Amino acid sequence: MTLYGRPGCHLCDDARDIVRRIHAEVPFHLQDVDIESDDALHKRYLERIPVLVLDGEELYDFFVDEADLRARLSTAPNHYSPGLG
Repeated sequence: MTLYGRPGCHLCDDARDIVRRIHAEVPFHLQDVDIESDDALHKRYLERIPVLVLDGEELYDFFVDEADLRARLSTAPNHYSPGLG
């Protein structure tokens, strides 16, 4: 799972909090990507952050649907390696 965001983005912080809350119950690997570190990512995601990507699919932008994400993770638990960060 990849979370695209940037420092100082309160919506990104909210999304990260939701993902960490779910992670406490369902282990998975999260890659937290700062879009400001890459011009192409910045151009692609600036107006949409946070963007959460799971298995190559952009699931959410602006807000994470916690119930939907929990359901998606519960149906495919073997796709995620333990760890957050």
